[in-house]
Amino acid sequence: MAKAVDVPVDVIPRSPVGKTRLFFTRHWHRGAPGQPTPDWVLRFCYGMWLAAFAFKLLGSSWDMSWHFRWLRDDLAPPHLINTVGTVIIVVLVAIHSYTGLGADKTSLRLMQIGLLTFLVAAPLDVINHRVNGLDLTAWSPSHMMLYLGTGIMQAGVLLGWLRLSPPGRFRTGVLLALWAFLLENTFFPNGQQEYGILGLRAWERGEPEAEKSLLDFAANQIGHPVDRTAVLHFTMPIPEWVYPLWGIGVMALILALARKTLGFRWSASLVALAYVAYRSVMWPLLLGLGFPVSTVPFYLLAVGLAVDLAFAMSHGVVRAAAGALLVTAFGYGAFWLQSQFRPWVLGDAHTESAPPAAYWTALVVLGGVFALWAAAGPVSRRWTARRSVAETV
Repeated sequence: MAKAVDVPVDVIPRSPVGKTRLFFTRHWHRGAPGQPTPDWVLRFCYGMWLAAFAFKLLGSSWDMSWHFRWLRDDLAPPHLINTVGTVIIVVLVAIHSYTGLGADKTSLRLMQIGLLTFLVAAPLDVINHRVNGLDLTAWSPSHMMLYLGTGIMQAGVLLGWLRLSPPGRFRTGVLLALWAFLLENTFFPNGQQEYGILGLRAWERGEPEAEKSLLDFAANQIGHPVDRTAVLHFTMPIPEWVYPLWGIGVMALILALARKTLGFRWSASLVALAYVAYRSVMWPLLLGLGFPVSTVPFYLLAVGLAVDLAFAMSHGVVRAAAGALLVTAFGYGAFWLQSQFRPWVLGDAHTESAPPAAYWTALVVLGGVFALWAAAGPVSRRWTARRSVAETV
């Protein structure tokens, strides 16, 4: 791919508004995907992607807490914050699509498909709430489409940055941030159990976090008075096997991909640390604003460490076996230790330090992580070979 000619450094404005004007003055013309992109344009575009994902992250985090306190509101502040991120993404995808800058054909298609999926899911979610009322779970089909669309977009952005950005610390820093955003988006549905268990315990100790109208609405949906059964149906409708399978097994696979693409020691641990640190900062902020809080998945740090240790070993099946064993032992061990924080430190306090989980799922995680990790190598080599053949033809 030919190198684009950069404008002199002293000509590039520092402000986003100035950079936007310069971009449209010099680069707003039709082009096929994969056009040579000046370094400053590449950095500016992907910096705006990070800003968009940050808005969506803040909005979604507040949104989860919001819906454990109040009835749904289409114009609630969390939705508006999320919408700011979505608007930025629409503009970015339009720019990539029209100019061909900052993305090759594959990464652009992923961005477009992800955005289309999200834009289709958003009105479907509104219709779902209009027809069915309160949506009790983060795992509903319309919600899953929202996460899926965002995840596909993030995969496209990751692929574009991997293929087009020059080596260096800035490239690595952006990659770390993008993997942390992808980890958060994938983990997000598990927040149902993390908020739900604390909401249930709050009701049991006579200090309900949800307003009365929300509890009444949830109880009426199942034709039940507002009692523990109704509150349990509202706060904890997900089977206990879901949380550890998703929080340990699936997150281990994402962290393994992050470690592979970042390529330096402890990178999986850094991605996990970035996400856990964000959750740890949001916890006191939500509490200070008077909103419900959740348990924080500190055990993810152990999952990231397990992935990094596995990558220090041999390749192929040996690494997959080591990774499966380490992820299962470290992940479930750390989760059990976190769940014991409440009885060990807080005694009989009517709260929890982790959601309930089915520990028999450790066998599923062990087998699943091994099988998928072992298959990743051959699949990756075949994909690379086919791509090389296609490029030569």
